[in-house]
Amino acid sequence: MIGLLQRVSQARVEVAGQTIGAIGPGLLVLVGFERDDRAERLERFLERLLNYRVFADKQGRMNLSLRKVGGGLLLVPQFTLAADTNSGNRPSFTPAAPPDKGRELFEQLVELAHDTWPDTATGEFGAHMEVHLVNDGPVSLLIR
Repeated sequence: MIGLLQRVSQARVEVAGQTIGAIGPGLLVLVGFERDDRAERLERFLERLLNYRVFADKQGRMNLSLRKVGGGLLLVPQFTLAADTNSGNRPSFTPAAPPDKGRELFEQLVELAHDTWPDTATGEFGAHMEVHLVNDGPVSLLIR
């Protein structure tokens, strides 16, 4: 599992010109799955996203998590995160989970997130999406 976590002041996802998910301040997480990823790891992955300390405390240090500050969680599926870019000038998607498995894992992650964090919004698996964000900081971190 790969998560590109971005601290945002706002973010939204559009499909065919329609907003399908939006948050105010919080975290936008682009999520990719690899072939060997298992559903058993989803709960731990979500806990890491919710507890990762990327928000400023009173001293201005990144010391607070989404759980501490509240805010939105926007999960956006992005299989290209699993690309192999180690050789040549074109990515190989061999490491990525097959589409059916990726969809299943993403849907399970979304279900867990909705049960755990009420302010959760999502993108749409397999759709051509436009992701709009205002990165706060900017802060972007890769979580595996």
